[in-house]
Parts: sequence; C-alpha cells; structure tokens
Amino acid sequence: MTERDIGAEILAGLKEIKEFKKGKARLRTIKLSVPQSARQIRERLNLSQSAFASMMGVSVRTVQDWEQGRRTPKGPARSLLRIAEQNPKAFLSVSFAA
Repeated sequence: MTERDIGAEILAGLKEIKEFKKGKARLRTIKLSVPQSARQIRERLNLSQSAFASMMGVSVRTVQDWEQGRRTPKGPARSLLRIAEQNPKAFLSVSFAA
C-alpha cells in the first residue's frame, strides 16, 4: 500500500477549485441515490425493529417513526441505510457493540 501525500492532495484540490472559478475546469459531482424505505431495508435484512435500531445506533422509537413516515433519516443514518441497502453483508458483519 502506498503512502498518501495529504498536503499534495489538498494543494491539487485548491488548484482544481481555482480553475473551476476561472471557468477553465468542471468539478466532478456524484448524485447519491435515495435509499429505500427503512422498513424495506430492515425487512430485507430479516431484522426486528429492535435489532435494526441497535445496529443503526438509534432508538426503536426512531425506527418506528421512520417506518411510519413521521420522521426521515438524516445524515449518518441515511448513509448507513444506503450501505445496508447496497451492501447488506458489510452492514451485517460490523459489530456495533458499545
């Protein structure tokens, strides 16, 4: 594994931003998919609400709120849902013990 030069990466990023501001470059953008509903993901993983909540690091009530449409997952929870959806083996293999 090669060692990264973070300083060089930062400088390259700054140069890219300057070129973009001058209209000489386009920045790469990535559109992330919206994950399936929490319920669909949980059921596909064959997990109870309690087990799913524990793995997500949220309360059972939060999972219930997501599933009943009272709340929408945000930030890290949304990212974890995307991982659980796209790579269930990785999600299930991680130990979330405190």
